[in-house]
Amino acid sequence: MAEKITSTLRLRMSAKDAHYGGNLVDGAHMVHLFGDVATELLIKCDGDEGLFCAYSDVEFKAPVYAGDYIEAYGEITEIGNSSRKMVFEARKVIKTRPDISDSAADFMEEPVVVATAKGVCVTPKDCQRIKR
Repeated sequence: MAEKITSTLRLRMSAKDAHYGGNLVDGAHMVHLFGDVATELLIKCDGDEGLFCAYSDVEFKAPVYAGDYIEAYGEITEIGNSSRKMVFEARKVIKTRPDISDSAADFMEEPVVVATAKGVCVTPKDCQRIKR
């Protein structure tokens, strides 16, 4: 694969994303973000949204809270005839500081990896508008 195909989304976790006590965000929300990243990767690669087939090696590594900013990153690592293998990483780049005040937050000098995964997507041949 000559060119590296990547995607990065950054967004704030809101109160509606909190699923558990203490404003803890459900880990499945990170997987949802990986799906959005995969869609962008497929559009960049093929000009089509394609289909997500499988996740593997999903790991949740650190807690995420409402108010935190998450950067979801993905990269296509291998392009087959119709399959695209990908890796994903979600990083916390801003963390809330409820110990200081309800609206306090810190930009993190060093982002914290909160989740990782691998995935396989497929873009059917007849849907691939960008030929490789």
